[in-house]
Amino acid sequence: MKTVVCFGEIMGRLAPEQFYRFSQACPGKLDLTFAGAEANVAASISLLGGRSAFVSALPRHAIADACLRTLRGLGVGVEHVLRTDEGRLGLYFVETGANQRPSNVIYDRGYSSVSLTPGSSYAWEDILTGAGWLHISGITPALSAQAAEAARFAAQQASSAGLTVSCDLNFRKKLWQWEPGCPARELAEKTMRSILPYVDVLIGNEEDAANVLCIHAADTDVESGEVAADKYPQVAAAIAAEFTNIKKIAITLRESISASHNNWGAMLYDTASQRASFSPVRDGAYRPYEIRDIVDRVGGGDSFAAGLVYALHSGDFPEDADAIAFAVAASCLAHSIKGDFNYTTRSEVEALMKGNGSGRVVR
Repeated sequence: MKTVVCFGEIMGRLAPEQFYRFSQACPGKLDLTFAGAEANVAASISLLGGRSAFVSALPRHAIADACLRTLRGLGVGVEHVLRTDEGRLGLYFVETGANQRPSNVIYDRGYSSVSLTPGSSYAWEDILTGAGWLHISGITPALSAQAAEAARFAAQQASSAGLTVSCDLNFRKKLWQWEPGCPARELAEKTMRSILPYVDVLIGNEEDAANVLCIHAADTDVESGEVAADKYPQVAAAIAAEFTNIKKIAITLRESISASHNNWGAMLYDTASQRASFSPVRDGAYRPYEIRDIVDRVGGGDSFAAGLVYALHSGDFPEDADAIAFAVAASCLAHSIKGDFNYTTRSEVEALMKGNGSGRVVR
């Protein structure tokens, strides 16, 4: 398995303990970990047993040093992370929701180092040598015009070098603010449409296609937790008709009954055969995992992306049905783990794929 290169921002994640609200915890203690969509994917791929590298820009100080030590300790290559005197380490704050109270995220990412660094500053020829895959997301381009250009440049360089390029649309309406007078959704669509011509594998959630590409699934209302899974092959086909370079389209299907209770599954659409594979499947029909008592759902989509990239790139899951089953199971387990990184092994994922989801103690 060649190296999977992930390009984007990594931040400090600050969170109150357990289910405390910001107003309860501050002033007081907040737990500091590190997180970011693309870094989450790199960490998860390494933990699953694959080879990954992370590319970004970070300031020169001790906290950024600790961030890189964390990734290095998980087996992620960080030798191509730029250290710069310009910019800062981005932050985000998250309070974990429960039952009918949703989780809440506050971003503090302005003027981060990666948002100020041009794409041409990275040594892409060296970075991509020996690599087989590049993963980006729609979050880093939302930070600034400079970051959007860097993500597009990275995808273009990787595509020209013959790598497979994956992109998670990851629409974040709080972030798309860098073009005055342009609404977030319109800016996201304009920007991501300039990147997608270089993408081979597109990943999104049940509402990303609508928010970014104006392609809507019928009979779906994500706010009420109603997702019509059988309508998403039509969404994927519409995307494939616009972007003929895309080979596979994955869409996660989250039915949010409450902050603590979600139904979780996904679809993988092969554009050549026009065939959709769903997971999980029981008795010949799509039956999502019912995840109750969620520990932490932030990073759940990234754990899915990592599982899918690992499955498709490793060559160990040649059938789409197996690849999507692996990705969904990996992400299902991530909902039981605090923090953004999915500290789950391949053997644990495969056990869940085989139906071992009782949670009995392993002795």
